[in-house]
Amino acid sequence: MTDAAALAGRHLDLVSAPFTLPRSRVLVFRAEDGEGVRVHTSEYERRLSECRVLDGIEILDADGTVLPVTDVLPARVSFGGALRLVAPLLAQEPSASPRSLSERSETKGATLTFADPSTLSVGGAPGLRVRLTHPDGRTEEHPLGDGILLRIAADRTVAVEPGDHAAALIATEAIWADWFAKCPTVRDDLQEMTAFCWWVLGANIVELPSLGDARAIVPSKIGYVGLWQWDAYFIAVGLRHGDPELAREQLDIAFRFPQPDGQLPDVVHELGVLATSDDLPESDRANLRRAGSQIADPSAPVPLTKPPLAAWALRKVLEIEDAPDYARTQLARIVRSQDWWFAGSDLDHDGMPEYGHPYSSGLDDSPIFDGPLPTAAPDLGAYLVRQDLELASLLQRYEPAADVARFRERAAATQELLLRMWDQGRGRFLAFGSGEPQLSDTVVGLMPLLTGTLPAPIAEALRSAVDDPERFGLEWGLPTVAASDPDFSDERMWRGPVWVNTSMLVAEGLEASGYAERARELREQIVALVIHGGGPHEYFNPRTGFKADRATTAFGWSAALFIDLAVQLS
Repeated sequence: MTDAAALAGRHLDLVSAPFTLPRSRVLVFRAEDGEGVRVHTSEYERRLSECRVLDGIEILDADGTVLPVTDVLPARVSFGGALRLVAPLLAQEPSASPRSLSERSETKGATLTFADPSTLSVGGAPGLRVRLTHPDGRTEEHPLGDGILLRIAADRTVAVEPGDHAAALIATEAIWADWFAKCPTVRDDLQEMTAFCWWVLGANIVELPSLGDARAIVPSKIGYVGLWQWDAYFIAVGLRHGDPELAREQLDIAFRFPQPDGQLPDVVHELGVLATSDDLPESDRANLRRAGSQIADPSAPVPLTKPPLAAWALRKVLEIEDAPDYARTQLARIVRSQDWWFAGSDLDHDGMPEYGHPYSSGLDDSPIFDGPLPTAAPDLGAYLVRQDLELASLLQRYEPAADVARFRERAAATQELLLRMWDQGRGRFLAFGSGEPQLSDTVVGLMPLLTGTLPAPIAEALRSAVDDPERFGLEWGLPTVAASDPDFSDERMWRGPVWVNTSMLVAEGLEASGYAERARELREQIVALVIHGGGPHEYFNPRTGFKADRATTAFGWSAALFIDLAVQLS
C-alpha cells in the first residue's frame, strides 16, 4: 500500500466515502445499525434506497459475536483485528504463492475486498462465519474458509461461491497501487487531502456500456452517475496532473455527441445523452414543478447544455501533455458548439446569448432564474468572451491556416454587450430575465473578471466585492449569493453555499484582471475550506465551513479542483 493510499484511507469512513473500486458500480457502506456493512449498486437516476443489494454483511466469531469494522483502506475493509496485508509480502518474495503468503499473514479478523468490479470477496481467520442479510429480510450464513465470493448480478441478486481471497486482495491492492502511483506530490500540509481527492477521482470511475470500454469519472457514485459536461471540464483540469490520458478521455466523451447544430449535450449517461428538456427524467420535472418553474413542462423542447468552458479546459489539459491530433479533433467540436451559442441560444436576437433553461447554467437554483426566462447573465457573457479568445489562441497553435480574426472580433463585440449589464448605481453586473433586471447579488456578477479586460474601475469594484465581509468576503469563502442579499441562504443549493468551482473561477478571474496576490489568497482559502470541512463535498455552508446538509460527499469536481489548486499552491 502506497503512502498516498494510506493517507486517503484516513478519510474512508464508509459513510461519506464508501468502499468501492475503479470501474465498479458496487458501493459498500456501514450498516444502518452500525454492525457490519451494507451493499448498494450505483445507477443512473436511481437513489441508493432503490439499489439495495445486501442490507448486511456481518462477520461472526465462534460465539456468534459480530466483529466490528476496525479499519478501512482503499483496497480492503477489516473486521475485528489487524491484518498484515499479503501484497507487501509478495513484493518481498515475488516467487511465493498467494496462499502461502496468506497463511503467514496472521489474520486475527476478516477482510472484505473486490475480486472483480461486480464481485466482493470475504476471507479471514479459521472459525469465522459471514452472515448476509438480503433486502427481503432473508439471512444466510457461510463459513469463510479460504474465502467466499459474492457475485452481484445486474438485477442485484447475489450468488455465493468459494473463492481465493488472498488472490483477490493482491489484485485489488495492485489496482489501487497503480492509481496512487500517479497521485501528485504537493505541499506537506495539502498532501493528505490531495491523496483523498485522488482516491475520489479513482473511486468515481465507471464504465458506460454504450461507449464500450470508455472510462467516465462521474460527479459521484452516490447519486450522480453520468458524465455531465461541466463536471467533465473541472474533473479533467485536476486529473491532468496525474493522468493526462484519462483527462483527455473525459473531454472526448463530453464532446463526442454534439447535436446536428453543434450544441453539446448536458449529460452523457449509460442510456444515451441528455440534450433537451424532453430527455429529462420525470424526477427532475417534478422538482421543477415544485419550485414553480415555468420551464418544467415547456411547449417545445428546450436545449440543455452547460456553460462554454470547453476550450479553457482543453487548453489546461494540453498544457501538461501535448496531443496535436487530439487537439485538432476537439477544437472542431468546440468551434461548432461556440457558434451554436450565438446561432441557437441568442433567443432575443440582440447578439448576447441567453440561458434558455436554468440547467444550462450549471447553477440550477440560482435566484437569477426566479424571474422570467430566457436569462441573459454576466457569467455566460464572460465565458463566451473567454472561450472565443481561447479558441483563437488554440487554433493559431494547432491550425495555423485558420482565420482566427472572427473569434477575436466576436469576443470584443460580446464584451461590449457584457458591459451593458453593468449597473453603475448598484456597482455590480446584473442578469436579465426576458429583459427584466434580476437584482439578486450573486457570484455570476463576479465572473466578468475572467475576461481580464474590464475597465479598471469595474474590475476594482468587483475586487472590492470579493473582500467585502457584508457581501462575498466571508470567513469560509465566497458564497454563491452575497450574504447581504435577501435571497441568501447558507444551506440552499446555489443560493449561498460555497462551491469550489465558482470560487476557483473567481480566483482565476482575479489573476487575469491583475490581482494575482488576491487570487492566491482566495486559492489558499478554498483548500483550507475543503480540509476544514472534512473532504471535497459538493458544497459548503459559508458560515460554518462544513458540508451543507443536503450536499453530496466525495464530489468529483471539488476533488479535482482541490488537486489543481494544491499543485498551483505548491
